[in-house]
Amino acid sequence: MNLLIVDTRSFSDYSLGHVPGAINMDTMQFHWIDTSKHGIVQFAKQMKILLSNIGVEKNNNVVFYDDISGSSAARGVWLLLYFSHRKVAMLDGGFKRWKNEGYSEERKSNPYLHSNFVAKPNNRILADSNYIKNKLKIKSRKVRIVDSRSQPEFQGTIVRAARSGHIPDAINIDWIRNIEDHSFKEKEQLNRIYSIIPKNSEIITYCQAGYRAANTFVVLKMLGYKNVRMYLGSWGEWGNKLNLPVER
Repeated sequence: MNLLIVDTRSFSDYSLGHVPGAINMDTMQFHWIDTSKHGIVQFAKQMKILLSNIGVEKNNNVVFYDDISGSSAARGVWLLLYFSHRKVAMLDGGFKRWKNEGYSEERKSNPYLHSNFVAKPNNRILADSNYIKNKLKIKSRKVRIVDSRSQPEFQGTIVRAARSGHIPDAINIDWIRNIEDHSFKEKEQLNRIYSIIPKNSEIITYCQAGYRAANTFVVLKMLGYKNVRMYLGSWGEWGNKLNLPVER
């Protein structure tokens, strides 16, 4: 099996111990808050370079992990799915579960083996600000916008952009509800959490920067939702664009 294991934590955490053979790529360093047409082109260009630098190839089975079944690893999964690379997974429970179950670890840093990653963007799993704005205009009942942030962020009592609040008509399901004891909850529990969303809906997830939203994206795909997009710019873009509508 052509396995590539990617530790998405900080290098300082990685250096204290990691899954044997894993390389380190701290995905939290790659925020993107420009989802204009030009911005998405540049995003794809830069992410292709990044994935080539860490050695992703067509035949790789890529496994991302975090401390837990977290947002950094989920962002890696979403990123490869965006580039139509379907041989990708998360290590459920992350490094904490790996250690707790007594598996071996190492501290040496593993090198990148560069590749020429072939990127084929799948725009069906990405939403930009204009896409959401147009969906809000037509008020389609089949579209559900899921805000994966905390309730105080959703309500606007925690402010992390020029404006506080949330995208109109969004429902708030905090991503942390997906997790129990470091791992994803059982599917029955997750189905109950997301039962307010019909399976035939088009779903757009967002958070502050597209990480927690990626975790929600991964969970919804696990639950069998077919039409799920992640808003890449999330509130870091929407909350700073004064021409976009906001609710509190």
